[in-house]
Parts: sequence; structure tokens; C-alpha cells
Amino acid sequence: MIEAFRPICEDLEQWVASGEVKFSSLPGEVVVARRNQQQRTIKQIVGHMVDSASNNTHRIIHMHYQASPVSYPDYANLGNNDRWIAIQNYLDEPWKELIKLWGAVHRHLVHVIRQVQEEKLEQVWITALGEEITLEEMIIDFPRHFKLHIREIEELL
Repeated sequence: MIEAFRPICEDLEQWVASGEVKFSSLPGEVVVARRNQQQRTIKQIVGHMVDSASNNTHRIIHMHYQASPVSYPDYANLGNNDRWIAIQNYLDEPWKELIKLWGAVHRHLVHVIRQVQEEKLEQVWITALGEEITLEEMIIDFPRHFKLHIREIEELL
């Protein structure tokens, strides 16, 4: 494992463990009624986090075997993340199942981060906005995005 990623992995594992406990205690009406500035409910924010972890997992894998710069769809920009939320209809997903999925995809992402090969860190992915992001930058930035959504959920509580 790349030593610089150890604190990222440990931090994410702790956040996921505490998040699963906290989410499990939330009343059903709270997770579907309150909305953030993007008009997302807690269930939709958690669903978006599932999508983010899943897409980042796939991106890491593609960045290991495709030539740089990597061409991989950018689900997060240009409004696609809202399409993903709508198509999957997270509001109808059973809350307990969504919590399990959220925990599982994040634990798997941590597992994948632990497998990253050092010689692949400079692989570049080009976003839909034309930004060049290295694999290393992407992994280092993931906790910021994760915690942003945790804060959104906490604000709705």
C-alpha cells in the first residue's frame, strides 16, 4: 500500500463506520423530507455518495490499464450526477438497504485504494470540463468530497 494513502483509508473507514450507525438511527420521514440547496433529500445525498464511490472505483481501475490520458465518462459534471440520482430513484430504495450499499461501496473503494500501484499515480484522467486530474490527486481529493456530503447531511439534521 502507498504509505501516503494510509491515513486516507483509515479516515474513510472511520467515517463509514460512524456514518452507518448514525444513518441507521434516522427516522424514515427525515431522510425523505428535508432537502439541501440542490433539492436533494438525505436519501438522495447518500445515493449520490454511492454513485461517487462506484465511479471513483471504476476510474481508479481504468487508470491502471488505459493509456494516459484516460477517457472515462465523467458522471459528476454537466448535470449527469442528478440524472444518476433520478434514474436510480433513490427515494424508493429501502433506507436500510441503501445504508448497507453505501457502506459496502465505500469499504470497497478503500480496498481498491490500497491496491493502487505507485507507478500509476501520474496517470491522467480528463474531466468533462477539460481538467486534467492525476490518479494521485483524485484519491487525495476524495475525502474532501465525501466529507462535504456528510456535512450536508448533518446540516439537514
